[in-house]
Amino acid sequence: MNVQPPIGERLHRPLERLVPNPKLKFMEQCREVMRFHRLALRTEEAYLQWIKRFIFFHGKRHPKEMGEPEVQAFLTHLAADRLVAASTQNQALGALLFMYQKVLGRDLEFMEGFERAQRRQRVPVVLSREEVQRLLTAVPEKYRLFCQLLYGTGMRLMEGLRLRIKDVDFARNQIVIHDGKGEKDRVTMLPESLRRAIAEQLKRVKLLHEKDLAAGLGTVWLPGALTVKYPGAEREWVWQWVFPASGLSNDPRASNSSTPHPGPLPGRGGEGEVRLVKKLKSLLK
Repeated sequence: MNVQPPIGERLHRPLERLVPNPKLKFMEQCREVMRFHRLALRTEEAYLQWIKRFIFFHGKRHPKEMGEPEVQAFLTHLAADRLVAASTQNQALGALLFMYQKVLGRDLEFMEGFERAQRRQRVPVVLSREEVQRLLTAVPEKYRLFCQLLYGTGMRLMEGLRLRIKDVDFARNQIVIHDGKGEKDRVTMLPESLRRAIAEQLKRVKLLHEKDLAAGLGTVWLPGALTVKYPGAEREWVWQWVFPASGLSNDPRASNSSTPHPGPLPGRGGEGEVRLVKKLKSLLK
């Protein structure tokens, strides 16, 4: 007879490791486990790239045939030969630890036999108010409101790109930021000087959304299982992006190719973000 453990013990029991589908290729097994642990999409892609680089560095050997010495050699190569930053080396180490622990079900022994990338003390670049004004004036008009909002609220780049209609509260003069750094929520101010411009932006977005709905589109990516929990919510106005892409893009985690994913600024894919960053760098020189 099977005896069930007490309820309290079951609640505090750690989740069992997901055994990936053996029919999948190894990289797809890694992706499957990452999806199970709900890693951020950018973290997932970065980890997959490091795992791939680790495999190619050792002549395409399978990771299960390797261990601590190979990991140490790869990390030392990054620091000594590639001269990567300490944060980059730590990210590579995190990816390999995840692969061995979560995908292969194997713990690596304590490792200290590799060269650590040196952390350098750097003085931050702080612009004066006049320089900030000149910079924002020089930004192309289609990006200017977005940059002004980042500057006025302290939002990070991806927090601004993922801002939804429902997160802008004109009544309280505040913006709610969800799933920020460390998956934390917080509230920041809505700059008084940008209220009218944001309201005009929402009018333009609403017209675009109504046009998409008329064409049978108008869906937006929702976090977690909200698409299942709230059917039809992906077409509701409040869930739309404040700064949507000018064209449709596919959700990289969905099999439905018609489900759009948030664009990085007006423009497809990551091109808008790259162009903006390059523009800002050129203006700061």
